[in-house]
Amino acid sequence: MPLSVGFPPVADSRARVLVLGSLPGRRSLDAREYYAQPHNAFWRIMGRLFGAEPLLPYEQRLERLRAARVALWDVLAAGEREGSLDASIVPASVVVNDFVSFFAGHPDIDLVCFNGRTAAELYRRRVVPQLEPEPAGLTTRLLPSTSPAHASLRFEQKLARWAGALESLRV
Repeated sequence: MPLSVGFPPVADSRARVLVLGSLPGRRSLDAREYYAQPHNAFWRIMGRLFGAEPLLPYEQRLERLRAARVALWDVLAAGEREGSLDASIVPASVVVNDFVSFFAGHPDIDLVCFNGRTAAELYRRRVVPQLEPEPAGLTTRLLPSTSPAHASLRFEQKLARWAGALESLRV
């Protein structure tokens, strides 16, 4: 089973919100871009909220997120997975990103938004025990996955939930 190695965080020192996925899927790994799967709603949502439209070059989308004080990362630095589904991640293979250092370097982050249930569960089980105590004033929020595999909500419903969580940052 192939080992998937994630990406560094997209963040500057002013970040207030951290959006966490679980681990990049195959299309993202091949493109070396977060949320490169064309049917993933992430960039469509970020386009509506922060002008980070999917048609913009990737680096411009990242700059728009940074300007909006949104950081982007994954809970896992690496893990074995066949394909792209979170359910296929081999639990014994996971390597968690260094959140102790990340939060120390980004002290203004006060909200962590999880892009789906798997990211939230991995964070709760694998990261929180390393953060004892968790950074003061840190709030977490589970948001619907933007993955095309999460088809129980329409795009407009996902957008509304993401917009509600990120309202304070919108331009």
